[in-house]
Amino acid sequence: MALDFTPIMMIFGASTFILIMFLPALLELKKPKDAGPRRIMDEVIESQSKLKIASIESEVDFDQALVKKVSEIIAALPNLEV
Repeated sequence: MALDFTPIMMIFGASTFILIMFLPALLELKKPKDAGPRRIMDEVIESQSKLKIASIESEVDFDQALVKKVSEIIAALPNLEV
């Protein structure tokens, strides 16, 4: 009665091969190296919103300066009738 180790060695070899193939992916899932696309997109959206706020603030400053000049001109109009 001879022992045949071929099926045992095939199972052991296949499981070792699968472990070696998927070990980097499993380690990466456990401790990812980067924050991933969600984190990056959050930063992009945040920077875009800051740019929009800055452009709106500059428009408001321009509008306030324009309103001040127009109000000075309108205030001077009644004095022209003299």
